[in-house]
Amino acid sequence: MINLEWFRTFKVIYEAGTLSAAAQALFISQPGVSLHLSSLESYAGHRLFDRDTRKMVATERGTMLYNFIIDHMNKLEEAEHNLHRKSKVEKPTVSIGMSTGIFQYMLEAHISELPFNLVTRFGDYPQMLQELNNGTLDLILTPQKGTQHNLDYKPFAKERFVLICGNQTDTTEFDELLLKGDRPALKEWLSVQNWYTTASDQEHLNRFWSASFDTLPSFRPKYVLPSLGSILRCMATGKGFAVVPDFLCCNEIAGNSIKVAWEGSPPVEDTLYFGKRKNTAYAEEIKFLEDILAKNWPKCPELLT
Repeated sequence: MINLEWFRTFKVIYEAGTLSAAAQALFISQPGVSLHLSSLESYAGHRLFDRDTRKMVATERGTMLYNFIIDHMNKLEEAEHNLHRKSKVEKPTVSIGMSTGIFQYMLEAHISELPFNLVTRFGDYPQMLQELNNGTLDLILTPQKGTQHNLDYKPFAKERFVLICGNQTDTTEFDELLLKGDRPALKEWLSVQNWYTTASDQEHLNRFWSASFDTLPSFRPKYVLPSLGSILRCMATGKGFAVVPDFLCCNEIAGNSIKVAWEGSPPVEDTLYFGKRKNTAYAEEIKFLEDILAKNWPKCPELLT
C-alpha cells in the first residue's frame, strides 16, 4: 500500500528544491527523504524529479502530481494542525536508545518525572546509530561515533570495565599472583573459575581478557544471565567472576555484596556520548533527558581502595 508520508515528502521536496532542505524541514535524515521519494517513484512507475547537482527539478509527471495533490495535502495538514491543537494530550514522544544497564540504573527511577512520552529501545550500537540517522530514534547513548554528517555527539561520561567477584569468593591465590605480576599464571587460574556473563555483553569479557592477556578467553562462562543487574544480584550471594562497567556496581561495592578483584592492566574504558541529529524537533526534551542522566551518573570512588 502507498504511504501518505511519501506524498508529504514529495510536496516538501518540490517546494524546498533540494533533498537536504526537505530533510531539514521534515526533521528526518536525507537518506530517509531519498527513501520516501524512491518508494513513491517506484510505486508510480515514473521519475518525478530530474536530479541536478544543485536542485531537484520536477518532471512533467512530477508537476502534474504536485498540482493534483497540493490542495488535498494542505487540507490534511490543516486537519492535522487543528486535531493536535484540540487534543487533550499534546505531549511529544521522544525515542531513545541505550544499553539496558544504563536505563535500569540511571533512568528507570525518573520516568514519572518526564513531561513527555518516552519510547526506549535496546540493541547493538551500529543499529542504534542507523536508527538515529534515519529518524527512528531521537537520542542515543553510545561509546561509538558514526560518520553521518547530520549527527552530533557530546561526551558526557566514561565507563571502565572491571573484574568483579562475589564477596564469598576466595581470591587469596589470585591476589598473590597479581602481586607477582605473573600473567600466565593469572590467566590459568582465572580460566578455571566460575564465570558469569550475559548473552549480549560477552564483548565486555572479551575486551578485558584481550587487553590483560593478549588473547581471547578459551573457556565458556558457566552462567549466562539475562542482564548485568541479574549478574550482580546472583553474585551477591555466591561465588564467581564477571566483567562489568564500573558505574553499574558502585552501590554493590559500597554495600560489600561484591568486590573488585582487578581493574585490569591496561585498563579498558570507553567514553560515552549523547548522540542526536543536528536538526531535531525535540531539542528541549532531549536536553531534559541529558540533564537527568548526567545528574544521576554515579561518581564512583577508586574501586580497589
